[in-house]
Amino acid sequence: MRDTLSDSPHRPKLSDHSVTKRVIILALMGILIGSGGAFGAIVLLHLIALMTNLFWYHQFSFAEHLMPGNAGALHIIAAPVLGSLIIGILARFGSEKIRGHGIPEAIEAILYSESRMSPKVAVLKPLSSAVSIGSGGPFGAEGPIIMTGGAIGSLFAQLFHLSAAERKTLLVAGAAAGMTAIFNAPLAAVMLALEVLLFEWKPRSFIPVVSAVLVSWCWRNALISTGAIFPFPLISHLQPMQLLVAIGIGALTGVVAVALSKSLYRLEEWFHQLPVHWMWWPALGSVVVGVGGIIQPRVLGAGYASIQNLLDSSLAINVIVSLLLIKSIVWLVSLGSGTSGGVVAPLLIIGGAVGAVAAHLLPGYGGMLVMAGMSGILSGAMRAPLTGTLFAVEVTGHFDLLPLALGAAVASYALSVLMMPRSIFTERLARRGHHIVQEFATDTLETTKAHQIMTVAPATLPVSMPLYQVIALMSDLHAHHHYPVVNAQGQFIAVVTRKEMIHWQLQQRATDMTLQELIGEKPQISAHADTLCSDIADHLFNEETGMVVVTEAETGQVKGVITRHDIFRVRYLLKKTEIHKMKYLRLRKSE
Repeated sequence: MRDTLSDSPHRPKLSDHSVTKRVIILALMGILIGSGGAFGAIVLLHLIALMTNLFWYHQFSFAEHLMPGNAGALHIIAAPVLGSLIIGILARFGSEKIRGHGIPEAIEAILYSESRMSPKVAVLKPLSSAVSIGSGGPFGAEGPIIMTGGAIGSLFAQLFHLSAAERKTLLVAGAAAGMTAIFNAPLAAVMLALEVLLFEWKPRSFIPVVSAVLVSWCWRNALISTGAIFPFPLISHLQPMQLLVAIGIGALTGVVAVALSKSLYRLEEWFHQLPVHWMWWPALGSVVVGVGGIIQPRVLGAGYASIQNLLDSSLAINVIVSLLLIKSIVWLVSLGSGTSGGVVAPLLIIGGAVGAVAAHLLPGYGGMLVMAGMSGILSGAMRAPLTGTLFAVEVTGHFDLLPLALGAAVASYALSVLMMPRSIFTERLARRGHHIVQEFATDTLETTKAHQIMTVAPATLPVSMPLYQVIALMSDLHAHHHYPVVNAQGQFIAVVTRKEMIHWQLQQRATDMTLQELIGEKPQISAHADTLCSDIADHLFNEETGMVVVTEAETGQVKGVITRHDIFRVRYLLKKTEIHKMKYLRLRKSE
């Protein structure tokens, strides 16, 4: 009795995507998580406003105020130091995971903790980030809300019987929802999920994430504000020359992104060498923040007003240069010290300032080059070109400049990946011993068929062979561990292994018994020439067998065998297609 892997009742129906009806349940959960992420963002924004009032205006108020540029020098230094001391205490006695910008921690939870995050993180991350930003820390709210929204999604998922993959989907849904509520950039939030957090593009994850993002967008527009958060007037329509200049700005920001990332981790190494507990590092780093704030007050806090000024071309060149240099220094030192805060807003200021300097040198471009710098710096630092493109377009509202943003993003991305092996996020994980691959590719086992890797015309054993001959054959050191057994017509009957042969010997079976008598009527599974290698790999693992026999569909005759070694060879064949070079067409020389 023979059966084939293609006929297995447990084998899913082949389709372009792996999806089940559970995606509907996840999408409904995504709606709830989207609301949670949106309200988490609203709470974070109110906390930042409260902390700003407490640290700078000494009043308990949720009213939004800019940080005063005329505060005394002692106040400008004391406020960040006090805020950083609070953060150090929260991290030391609360959760160390609140340190830093949050996105690497979210990635680590997804890949190495089965997407399980603790309630402590959901509470302490927004609180510590609000203290950091409100006290003058040079950060944005996006990293913290990604961590907070992710924690909301993870905690909600942990209330139900879900797989690790499903928990990952809901964690990322919460993170994307939080980012949408902060920046009103739903498309960029979805792309961030796909390029940075999910490590897959499947209906199972895409549909729930979009559900959460759209719900969060609705709450954002109903409760916070509508429209682009950084609009600016367009001086002229996009021209080919402007696109070329924007690509050049993107390439420049790619180099800047590499320099920032390398500098950040050099500073982290320096802080690790200090003879004091890491709880005190943020306070030490905040001294640099305070000094920078005295020189250029615009570097304090998230700096959203400065982003708008850059896009409006309302800053003098000396202010832009000082903002670019000092913001870079205080942000790197503060983040390297382990203070809690995000990276997107500082990167927008730095990249935008690079574009603004170029705009001063090339009059007539206005905010175009600032937008190109913003798109480029995000793409180069985060290794997310589509996220950088859509983010710059959505926060400015200039969808007509999409080619400009895309050109800058891809130019930056190209230089970044060539100059630096990891992004500003994954470098932190690599230093913790985790190697991350951010490339999506089709599973080769799903596209390779049995006839492409099988060993053809394998050695077989006749079903009439007596046991003593089997023992003599398989006792040879050069003999195979598995042999297909066939009948007189060459049809597949079963597989005999060296382990079974030893078992028969220990049972003291009569050596003149044939394989037919020893095997019995146990059903055997075979594959056909067009069976996918993914099905064969699953069978080899689930049945703990070492070989699958490939048979002719009509006759049942043995055509080949596939072992675990052959399955591993599929990866080699994929690598071969990437590195093996051939020339097929040649131009004839004219006579």
